[in-house]
Amino acid sequence: MRLRGLLIIMSLAISMIPVAIIGGLQGFEIATAFLGLILVVTFFVSLVISYFISLPLVKLTKNIDEISKGNLDIDIEKSEIFEIDKLTESLNRVMASLKLAIHKVGVKKGEIFEETMKAKVKAEAKFENLIKSMDDWVWEINEKGICNYCSGNVIKSLGYKPDEVIGKKVVDLISPVEIKNVKNNFNEMTKENKKTSRKFKTQLIHKNGQNISVFTSFITKYDESGNFCGFMGIVKDNTELKMAEEKILELNNKLAKFEDKKTTDHSKKLLKEKPLKKFSYKGLISDKPDAVFVFDEKANIVDCNENIYKKLGYKKDEMLTLNLSDLDYLETKDEIKNKLDKIKKAGNSQFKTIHKKKNGSSLLVNEDIEYLKDKNLFRCVIRED
Repeated sequence: MRLRGLLIIMSLAISMIPVAIIGGLQGFEIATAFLGLILVVTFFVSLVISYFISLPLVKLTKNIDEISKGNLDIDIEKSEIFEIDKLTESLNRVMASLKLAIHKVGVKKGEIFEETMKAKVKAEAKFENLIKSMDDWVWEINEKGICNYCSGNVIKSLGYKPDEVIGKKVVDLISPVEIKNVKNNFNEMTKENKKTSRKFKTQLIHKNGQNISVFTSFITKYDESGNFCGFMGIVKDNTELKMAEEKILELNNKLAKFEDKKTTDHSKKLLKEKPLKKFSYKGLISDKPDAVFVFDEKANIVDCNENIYKKLGYKKDEMLTLNLSDLDYLETKDEIKNKLDKIKKAGNSQFKTIHKKKNGSSLLVNEDIEYLKDKNLFRCVIRED
């Protein structure tokens, strides 16, 4: 509320006191007759008083605004109000000290503010250039869940221009089935009361109504006083990978119908080529041109042939430090463990999946996995699809 309005309201409220006194002594009929006159007089008197009180504050605010722009030669007028006059004197002393410091350093008055503004503009331009060079898009969300910044690449992913996204509530852009998951992630991040980050998969709504699968990385934001003020997030479109996952799932379902026959024939063929009894712990790798590696029941790789680490870009000693989940784009450690439990019972199985190369690119492959019961190990033959 503005000071002038507050003073008027206070004066009108105080004017009710004599009306109440008159009403108590002479009756409310007489008090009502005086009510309009008292209110009109009080209003005009409070208007004049508030004007003379707020006027020096308005002038002082304008002077401080000029000083913030680098004008240190401005004359700050004195006020008839004691408290405001003391504030003016204190501000004049600060300006005098600032001028003296600038003189001793030998810097021109304008240069300090100009250099600060130039640095600010330069930093903002650098940030914008970095954002434009990214394939992903960036947005900022305030503590109320409303987007207050969005980079241009959002149009490639969601079909919106940045100014169409700014001002929207985040929940309006998230698929209804994912809203609970996103809120839970946000709540857990804010509970930590410190700058923290989190990555998760979700689905956003395209301008045409279609659900778009994305990877999101969010970090909490705090102001200079340490108060939480929202999130900054980077969004990566995951549509193509999602389509590849669905295609592989479809192919795996088709393969499952014929798995028993194919896996049995394949096992017989492998046993004929190289009987299991001849293998040692380090002798499980086929000499055939296929990529082969061996891993234990925790999916840690224990050996591999030259083809596998050449195909994926790793050196052999690097391969031996990896877990199967480090190479698989589609499955987590728990999902791989469940798959291995099933293979133990079945003896062998076939899958289609996407392997991750050392350089981050992907490779669509067929996996033939065989459980070596006497060694309690798994041998995987990989062929590029």
